[in-house]
Amino acid sequence: MKLEFGLDTFGDVTVGLDGRPLSQAQVIRDVVAEGRLADELGLDFFGVGEHHRADFAISAPEVVLAALAAVTKRIRLGSAVTVLSSDDPVRVFQRFATVDALSEGRAEVILGRGSFTESFPLFGHDLNQYEALFEEKLDLFMRLLDERPVTWQGKLRAGLTGQNVYPHTESGRLRTWIGVGGSPESVLRAARHGLPLVLAIIGGAPARFAPFVSLYRRSLAEFGHSDLPVAVHSPGYVADTDEEAAEQFWPHYRVMRDRIGAERGWPPGTAAEFSREIREGALFLGAPETVARKLAATIRSLGIQRFDLKYSAGTLPHERLLRSIELYASRVVPMVREMLGAST
Repeated sequence: MKLEFGLDTFGDVTVGLDGRPLSQAQVIRDVVAEGRLADELGLDFFGVGEHHRADFAISAPEVVLAALAAVTKRIRLGSAVTVLSSDDPVRVFQRFATVDALSEGRAEVILGRGSFTESFPLFGHDLNQYEALFEEKLDLFMRLLDERPVTWQGKLRAGLTGQNVYPHTESGRLRTWIGVGGSPESVLRAARHGLPLVLAIIGGAPARFAPFVSLYRRSLAEFGHSDLPVAVHSPGYVADTDEEAAEQFWPHYRVMRDRIGAERGWPPGTAAEFSREIREGALFLGAPETVARKLAATIRSLGIQRFDLKYSAGTLPHERLLRSIELYASRVVPMVREMLGAST
């Protein structure tokens, strides 16, 4: 499998040159510009997350992806992730099949349970059914991927009886992944359904996820599936030097980390913790050479087929993000390929 490199963003609400927060509308337009640049620079994938909060602008990723389909030529376009638990599988399939048509077959969906829960009360779902909703809706979505008449019965959604779901894709199959945070149960679920796996590694040493990759590959074989790609999503930022990267990133990252941390009972982040995540953890931050070395080591240790850099970070301005994307695509990716040699 060819090694691929992508980007993803949650549409974090950024600040302008005057230091004031931009409107969510402007952030969405900026994300489209960032995705267009990623396409021009030859990256393989661009993903947008789904959130329903004031600090993230994108709540309808498929609409943003449709706009990107119109202004890009080759990059694949997907979600990061689609919160299937609080959505309807039929509508998710229809929306992504539409993006697939507009992009001439470049759409993919990453299904997950999400790291926030605002969508559950927003759409009238019981958070106590968190696990059951995902299991049942994933089961239905797998039936829809066959693009044949569906007969299905569940407990939490009305059943289907011999019904077709349109539009169909031209290829006959919508590319679908499962995104997980690293629990063995989630990894086994992806393997059981025969879906490619995306590991969200947002803290701690990436190498500690090697057992999950091994579990996934063993389980694929046990369930009778052929080998499938594994991707990693991790945060990061590239600047001209290590010092510039840390100086530019930290104030914005800290605001985001402490806001979410306050909701979850975490203590405030510290500069020491930040430095440790750069040095040993899941933060791919620094000059191109620094990021490339860490990325090559992660790819070797995990044996993955795609790496997606979560390039946005809280209020970090659009202009900085564009420069980071440029350095990632034009400097980091070629260096990693060279470091890994023929295996890429």
